[in-house]
Amino acid sequence: MSEGAVRLHRWDEIALEKVTEMLSRKVVTGEHEMLAQAYLKRGCLVPVHSHASEQMTYVLQGALRCLVAGEEITVREGEVLHIPSGVQHQAEALEDTFELDVFSPIREDWLDRTSEE
Repeated sequence: MSEGAVRLHRWDEIALEKVTEMLSRKVVTGEHEMLAQAYLKRGCLVPVHSHASEQMTYVLQGALRCLVAGEEITVREGEVLHIPSGVQHQAEALEDTFELDVFSPIREDWLDRTSEE
């Protein structure tokens, strides 16, 4: 591994991106994966969408009601939801929620801000 490949990121030094009044996030990217902190206010609805990235959502605080491929799943503090690549899904914050999302490959639509969620 070359010296240039290693990077240390500090969440408190990363700008908070306000996506909507109800959703904010911070993002760190590597070559092939992306890690995001997401803050959803109670009632925030992330609309139905799909993407080429595989997704892992880890709820640190709060709870999300997710609809994944037509199945309703509630994800609570300490739980991780795996969403395979290309699967339609949506999420609703049942309370103020703080979560981590891991995506592979990187969500380019988030980086160029063309995503609506």
